[in-house]
Amino acid sequence: MAAGVVERVVQHIASLGHHPALGETSIDDIRAELRAAAPRSAQSLEGVLAPFFDDWVHRSFGTAHPGYLAFIPGGGLFSAALADFISAATNRYTGVQVAAPALVELEATALDWLREWMGFPAEARGWFTTGGSLANFSAIVAAREKLLGEHLRDGVMYASSQVHHCVTKSAQLAGILPDRVRTIGVDESFAMDVEALSVAIDADTAAGLRPFLVVSSAGTTNTGAVDPLVEIGALCRQRSLWHHVDGAYGAFFHMVPELRPLLAGLSDADSVTLDPHKGLFLPYGTGALLVRDGEDLRSAHAATAGYLPPPGDAETYDPSQYGPELSRPFRGLRVWLTVQMYGVERLRAAIAEKRTLTLDIAARLEQIDGLVIDAAPALSLFPFHLHAPGWTPDDDDGATRALVDRVNARGRVMITGCTTAGCYYARICVLSFRTRQEQVDHAVDDIRNAARELLAAVR
Repeated sequence: MAAGVVERVVQHIASLGHHPALGETSIDDIRAELRAAAPRSAQSLEGVLAPFFDDWVHRSFGTAHPGYLAFIPGGGLFSAALADFISAATNRYTGVQVAAPALVELEATALDWLREWMGFPAEARGWFTTGGSLANFSAIVAAREKLLGEHLRDGVMYASSQVHHCVTKSAQLAGILPDRVRTIGVDESFAMDVEALSVAIDADTAAGLRPFLVVSSAGTTNTGAVDPLVEIGALCRQRSLWHHVDGAYGAFFHMVPELRPLLAGLSDADSVTLDPHKGLFLPYGTGALLVRDGEDLRSAHAATAGYLPPPGDAETYDPSQYGPELSRPFRGLRVWLTVQMYGVERLRAAIAEKRTLTLDIAARLEQIDGLVIDAAPALSLFPFHLHAPGWTPDDDDGATRALVDRVNARGRVMITGCTTAGCYYARICVLSFRTRQEQVDHAVDDIRNAARELLAAVR
């Protein structure tokens, strides 16, 4: 069975570049097949795998495709697939330390690597999550418990208009209702306006409320903006607020020494969200949270029961004491095995390459007639739109949407857009380990051709 599955998977990976970056996503013709009743008897493995690999998996966004420049790519390193196979096959329980102490220690080691790369102190602690959503939720809970206590209704949280939607969703799940979440405006580069933040904090303080948390972004999803982390951190320390950095997209650029100035201030935050399934190229479902003072995270999540072994002390890493999960998969093996197989320097080089490729593509797009770069790439993501003299903003939006559609229809790369500040922007994010110079060249050519076609139609 293993040989049959691996053969199929390897064939699939080898064929990625031969399929469109954006597959056909209609399933009307196979919906009945997909919704078939459970079989009464066992089916052959090859018979089950054939439609999955030959048809179904290709009806999707090509998230593992080398030309996938949409949303936030990751790519899914094969080492992590091996780790998941090992984890599921050995099926050891890593929810509490005593059940598999060596494996939990291995996971703690992987977290410690993340801590070092982010410049957090030795007393920091964290946990591996399903992604940025749960990491942000857990950080909000930790900040709430430390700074609000029983005064939950008085607490106020602040984030920019560009913050990932999961932050406001997580706030509500953590009991911070929408009327206690302040949206702070941004500057021309789409980064948080610190002066507006300061004014909002002062106004809430004067009104008798309890400002307790600022969530900044180390790379927003819409435009890739990095908030002024140094200034926000200083303001938070001055006003005794918790500073959480949502670095789900961009924090791993801090792993590269020469790129750390782009994320100055990240190491001083109270907590940071990381998504190894983005910046470390791992499969979806690999997130992490780091909290500067590990005891703050532990005190917000610690719990036990009569049927559980006593938790260890604060020096013992016990996953169930640092996050909401008790039953959980062995996520840390994905990170640990990948770093072991490739080494830190190779991973750093791959991350740095994505920044270099992004600067290249942005500089070349800037030379294309009619294309406007709306914000220079802070990391490896940037927005742009199409414009011609005499066009209205609605004309720009329509033409930019058409450009995205035309580029994607060519099949070599996939890009996506976003709507922010009332405008529609195309966006490119270079982050898959499979994306190299060839795909950048394809993107530039396809965008140039689409822009020429759309501009020619109105002249």
